[in-house]
Amino acid sequence: MSILNKLKERWGIKSNAEFIIILIVFSINGSLSAYLTKPILGAINITSEKLGWYFYWPLALILILPIYLFLIVIIGTLFGQKKFFIWFAKKTIKGIGLGFLFKEESNEHQEVKDEKE
Repeated sequence: MSILNKLKERWGIKSNAEFIIILIVFSINGSLSAYLTKPILGAINITSEKLGWYFYWPLALILILPIYLFLIVIIGTLFGQKKFFIWFAKKTIKGIGLGFLFKEESNEHQEVKDEKE
């Protein structure tokens, strides 16, 4: 099985076109996030000149993550992939240990949803 097919299966993607759109969104978002990092941190008075590079870059990476996740949902929505990128953002947030921010559906609620379908 090729890497493309493995990713499509893991991500629940049906077509190559959808896969390409998702890669384009990741590319745009990565570039845009990197481009916006310095002015956003400068606006809150965080610069490498004031802190030194050894404090600035780790802090920049921590502070830019919420912006990255917000932008990826916005850009993904513009490209018609809202569901995928909301899933991706939630998975990323849970992966860094902040999963408690999302209220999990109870089994009872899930059973009611299943009955309606």
